[in-house]
Amino acid sequence: MGICLKRLFCVGPTTVAVVWCCLLHGNLATAQTPRLEADSSLRSTDWPGWRGPSVNGIASPNQDPPLKWSQDENVLWRTPVAGRGHGSPTVLGSRVYLPTADENRKVQLVLCFERQTGKQLWESVVHEGGFENKSGRKANEKATLASSTIATDGSRLYINFINDSAMFTSALDLDGKVVWQTRVSDYLIHQGYGSSPTIYNDLVLVTCDNKAGGAIAALNRNTGDIVWTRKRPELPNYASPVVLKIDGRDQLIVTGCDLVTSLNPSNGETLWEIEGATTECVTTTVTDGTHVFSSGGYPRNHLAAIAADGSGKIVWDQNLRVYVPSILHRDGYLYLTLDAGVAMCLDSKTGETMWKKRLGGSFTSSPVMVNDRIYATNEDGETFIFRASPDEYENLGQNRLGESVFASIAIAGGQIFLRSAAHEDDKRQEYLYCIGE
Repeated sequence: MGICLKRLFCVGPTTVAVVWCCLLHGNLATAQTPRLEADSSLRSTDWPGWRGPSVNGIASPNQDPPLKWSQDENVLWRTPVAGRGHGSPTVLGSRVYLPTADENRKVQLVLCFERQTGKQLWESVVHEGGFENKSGRKANEKATLASSTIATDGSRLYINFINDSAMFTSALDLDGKVVWQTRVSDYLIHQGYGSSPTIYNDLVLVTCDNKAGGAIAALNRNTGDIVWTRKRPELPNYASPVVLKIDGRDQLIVTGCDLVTSLNPSNGETLWEIEGATTECVTTTVTDGTHVFSSGGYPRNHLAAIAADGSGKIVWDQNLRVYVPSILHRDGYLYLTLDAGVAMCLDSKTGETMWKKRLGGSFTSSPVMVNDRIYATNEDGETFIFRASPDEYENLGQNRLGESVFASIAIAGGQIFLRSAAHEDDKRQEYLYCIGE
């Protein structure tokens, strides 16, 4: 099986259901995502996991990535990627890491590329076989078996995969050796799975909501032992966990299953929980220091601001379909791309619309912000760059690479890392691009 450690753990007695396709955290002094305790090896030129260094979609400042690119301009390298996946690139030092699933070989892999040249350095088989969907339900056509994004603490890589009707979290060293692997829960495929792990102090936090029940779990970062677990409702849901510092304390926020849930990330105890979300959510929430924001698309469209002080107050709720792309926050305003291809800016405290602009296409990937620029890529591979300003929509650039993009971009060290696909000789081929000047 390509697994170095066979010690597996089961967190719950129930079977579990599966997640939608992809992806799925402003940064104020009072509203920041806690950093790792042992992150001395992480640099401002890294993109260490889903939604970036602060798990909110905001890149490290003082970067100047390109505003313009094409197949012939500002592409530093392009490398073919085996298989298919929607996990975003993870950038650490001189390497770029990517998860993928190769249907032909029936393997789920972690790939490692040289950052300077794009040369593939190694592949690691995390799972072999186990691709069968035992639920009897066909997954969403946009889903893949490698839609989570790798998280790194600078010493190891952590990744979630659905395999053999279960969700596993695995840890690899930086040379691709599987150090530990933990079976977190049974998993019954509904639409797909895309929840990414997040690192908090000495823990790896994961979620696996589904129709047969599921779990939020904390794993020891060094051993893979389960430190605590929380059972979840028997409902499908796809959001990634995120830890936000709000109201003077660290809060693990998970939206979906008709709930907005705040837990103590160290021990899993409930801080507060309210009915304030839809059943199915994909986005990873952000905070403005006072609220957390829940958005979903089934059974209703919604974007809501929830008071994060434990009062259970829903401050505002709008009928907007921000189902898959996660939201950005900056200086009291939310910036979002609706699934249907519309960019918007809202006042985070009131929900008032500041401006709205049709971009075109459909959006699955989440926008990324660097300084006051927002980069948002639609499913056709077209990236719209606009100003993070509440005054008006200001276009800064528009570029296209490939034919199909579902993974969110990573921005690190002034470079953009983009996972895209194209059809060549009637065959779908994925590529990893490095864009820079």
